[in-house]
Amino acid sequence: MKYDFDEIIVRKGTDCVKYDAVLENWGRDDLLPMWVADMDFRTPSFIIDSIRQQLDLGILGYTQPCQRWYDNIIKWVDRHHGIKVQLQDICFVPGIVRGIAFALNCFTQPGDKVMVQPPVYHPFFLVSEHNNREVVYNQLDIYDGQVNINFERFRHDIKGCKMFILCNPHNPGGRVWKVEELQRVAEICKENDTLVVSDEIHADLTLPGYKHHSFSTISEVARMNSITFMAPSKAFNMPGISSSYSLIFNPMIREKFNKFMESSELSMGNMFAYSACASAYEQGEEWLKQMLAYVQANIDFTEQFLKDNIPAISMLKPQASYLIFLDCRKLGLSQEELVNLFVDKAHLALNDGTMFGKEGKGFMRLNVGCPRSVLQQALQQLKEAIG
Repeated sequence: MKYDFDEIIVRKGTDCVKYDAVLENWGRDDLLPMWVADMDFRTPSFIIDSIRQQLDLGILGYTQPCQRWYDNIIKWVDRHHGIKVQLQDICFVPGIVRGIAFALNCFTQPGDKVMVQPPVYHPFFLVSEHNNREVVYNQLDIYDGQVNINFERFRHDIKGCKMFILCNPHNPGGRVWKVEELQRVAEICKENDTLVVSDEIHADLTLPGYKHHSFSTISEVARMNSITFMAPSKAFNMPGISSSYSLIFNPMIREKFNKFMESSELSMGNMFAYSACASAYEQGEEWLKQMLAYVQANIDFTEQFLKDNIPAISMLKPQASYLIFLDCRKLGLSQEELVNLFVDKAHLALNDGTMFGKEGKGFMRLNVGCPRSVLQQALQQLKEAIG
């Protein structure tokens, strides 16, 4: 491999959330952190170099979206996801969760119903609640080692909802939705006059053997009734640089959203946001390919380790991303006992499955975007804790 994913980088004491917020969140700092969704791999040098070049100019001035930023987004999403985009379809967004909040405030009113699908990335329902929207929880079913949509329940729950926030690919389940599933979602949402907001931040983390289907590409109905949010931040390990963007193809929806963004000066990024994104998409093909191969090997290692050493714990094997939803229900523990097992006995900091909704009871989320030696240590600690 050209890139070294086994390298250990000391992040503790650098104010990074993953390591330095452990004490705040667990009341102790002797835990191996395997929680926050960023990776312990070095951010690619071509991204660091692009930032360094700007620093070398010696002026940290106001910076506008550059043509290189637009051009590389257009090329990347077409090449990787089959999304045909024009410059006018793109709007800078300072982070996808913020983008969801902006969409909520732009297209819904306080008291309106917004649907999410737990277990799911918790800011979906938290940001909706904090903006005084009524959250409708459309539970996903878990079987055959994956999260699945119950379409009878979906059709019932979507009634009266102004917006549906889709996690595509799914987090924490790691599910890559099929075209047929997304087409049914599109049709049902259109019938109910429900706008679809598709969070596709994990799209570029789709693992070998699977194909991400961007919601806007699966039908004209979907294309004209959706907002897609994407970013290079997860795939290229640069979430500290808020560099996301929206893709909107319906002119009326796009005009309303862009006007909302511009009215509050929300559509301008910091000076590093544009060049970092452009460099990732311009030079990142090989790095991404090698990183995904390493992550896939980590996932396979975890699966085999659990089968050989901790058969009571299984996993929803991800089809995208470096996050694994561990199914611990066969341990027969309450959620409090399960968390205590991981924290007090295994000395690990993972995400409690119920963070993603009550449907996550009996689960824990494990981040395997780390050197193999760290993952092996974490799993060994878990094995010894269970005994």
